[in-house]
Amino acid sequence: MKSGERRVVITGLGVASPLGIGSAAFWDALMERRSVVRRITAFDPSTLMSRIGGEMPDFQLRDYIPKSHRKSVKLMSRDITLAVVAAHVAAMDAKLPTRSLVDRGDLEAGDLDPTRLGVNIGAGLICPDLSELGEAFATALDDSGQFDLKRWGRDGINNLTPIWLLKYLPNMLACHVSIIHDAQAMSNTVTCGEAASHLAVGEAYRTIARGMMDVCICGGAESKLNPMTATRPALMNRLVTDGDDDPAAACRPFNAERRGTVVSEGGGLLVLESLEHAQKRGARIYGELVGFGCAANTYSWIDPDPTGANIALAIKNSLADANLSPADIDLAGLCATGCVEHDASEMVGWRSVFDDAEKVDCAAVAVKGGLGNNGAGAGGIDLCAAVLAMHNNTVPPSVNVDPVDEQCPFAFAGNDPIDRRIDVLVSVAYALGGGQSAALVIRKVTE
Repeated sequence: MKSGERRVVITGLGVASPLGIGSAAFWDALMERRSVVRRITAFDPSTLMSRIGGEMPDFQLRDYIPKSHRKSVKLMSRDITLAVVAAHVAAMDAKLPTRSLVDRGDLEAGDLDPTRLGVNIGAGLICPDLSELGEAFATALDDSGQFDLKRWGRDGINNLTPIWLLKYLPNMLACHVSIIHDAQAMSNTVTCGEAASHLAVGEAYRTIARGMMDVCICGGAESKLNPMTATRPALMNRLVTDGDDDPAAACRPFNAERRGTVVSEGGGLLVLESLEHAQKRGARIYGELVGFGCAANTYSWIDPDPTGANIALAIKNSLADANLSPADIDLAGLCATGCVEHDASEMVGWRSVFDDAEKVDCAAVAVKGGLGNNGAGAGGIDLCAAVLAMHNNTVPPSVNVDPVDEQCPFAFAGNDPIDRRIDVLVSVAYALGGGQSAALVIRKVTE
């Protein structure tokens, strides 16, 4: 932190994941080593290369929005609803008296200036509803059943509402959350795959530290449970394609026998505040964000760098920003998707941070083995898991990591959680499609 900048703390955690909605349900599932990866039921996956994934539990969106916003539900894609749910849960966890929570009667009005409340959300490239789009396309077929562009312009496109596109723009996640909670400060969207949540949180951290806003709801959300979004990673050999017999054991992060990841859905949003603002309203503080670093993978736009250079650089930059060393890290929050080459790159990157040590005195947590990878929302979920571990001084079990790859320098909690004081954690994320890597350093607030 530079001289004159404000300290930034985490006061709310909003998890909407296949393992549960809310930090308590999510934490209980982690502690119980639960896996929710199953055969996909949201649509018929029988024609896909990979037919398993992590699906959200049933929920009613009306439980997370004020009555005044219910007419807008028809303009929400699945990704938007996940962000809205996660934002509500995060604001409730922080006891942040936003307009939505006050209007719903969840919280009493408080001293919160909406012009100093912002939203930063990582998002993916939202896939349209195929049934909705298919019905419109069907009206543009000629007598032989072929698509006719002239018929599409005359008849087909008229079967879509004029504001149809607003359901599928990535910035609409932040837009709806901003409107619902009356967040009038900056509203930003980051579209950098699995790194998006960390980058969104990092930007919020910088903005609050520099005094440009006091509070920010930040993180990411995305659903990969769609025939189109599930097909692309399968074609790129990133998904487990033979996991039908034992779906719960299919995704194996940092495992010597890993063979790919699985698609998922969900979101993880956090409430960040300046320390002064949090203390003034008596907020519970989970930890202080003290470092942010990012880097780019210039090796390939599609393949991970086998040297892990971008991952190592992001972590080193975050530690330098926090004025800490690798020896200070008590917990490593891993990206750990279960993809063969990507996990190898991450392992090498982490080892580089620790001067290529074969083993280090640092615990680690990897959560995707039990719920899968949902892209832009994955990092937010990872962050919430790591922060809860710090808050509870407990390393939760990591599902499906055994037998651990010999290149992994970390010790995982096995069948049972490990009691361990965690003063400093580093959480890392990187985009599977190349591009950005990002790391965040969080420490306990001791003064």
